[in-house]
Amino acid sequence: MAVVLLVHGLYHRPEHFAVVAEGLRATGTSVVVPELHRGSLTADTAAVQAVVDGLQEPPIVLGHSYGGSVITGLRGAGHLVYLAAFVPDVGESAASLGGASRQLQEAICPGPGGSTRLHPDRAADVLYGDSSEPLTAQAVGLLRAQAPGCGRGIPEQQSWKQTPSTYVVCAQDRAIDPGLQRTLAPRCTYVREWQTGHSPFVGRPQLIVELVRELLASSMSVQGAEAITATR
Repeated sequence: MAVVLLVHGLYHRPEHFAVVAEGLRATGTSVVVPELHRGSLTADTAAVQAVVDGLQEPPIVLGHSYGGSVITGLRGAGHLVYLAAFVPDVGESAASLGGASRQLQEAICPGPGGSTRLHPDRAADVLYGDSSEPLTAQAVGLLRAQAPGCGRGIPEQQSWKQTPSTYVVCAQDRAIDPGLQRTLAPRCTYVREWQTGHSPFVGRPQLIVELVRELLASSMSVQGAEAITATR
């Protein structure tokens, strides 16, 4: 069975991907949404790597926002999808690439022990400005505090250099500058651009479901052709 990993970004939870996960499972796809918030990029990457290592075939791995830094450090993925995400090269971090937009920085509030959280009203506008009010309220309610330093983490390897990848630019993004996204996108094998905000898994989940299904179909076609070739 095909497997898809959905890797969330800072302040988010696996539950933010619930509708996307349900849509993919309805098509017979196995979906895993690992919990990050392990305290550092290294720990977050290790948590996702443990999931990949336990699978019998290379999965499609989608990373949103900071999740792009996480999936960049993985081994063994079949295809990487960067959704409004950072694509760090050697020595780069999400922060050094430009990090959060001014609007997102203004939404960040300090918390205990160096942690931060997002102001609910500002988060609604910056992260989910193109979503309906009920969906936005639900998504904001799921946001959680974030430990310090994750955005400054540097991946130990750059998996996009060896693994097929797709970058999705979110053209109406208020959290990560679309201009920055367009600068990073050519590092990937393929590029798409959607007229969405930062979090299409909330307002336009079907876009993600359709993209992943397309990638799965393409992967199965390639595997089928290789199998035919191998038997000749």
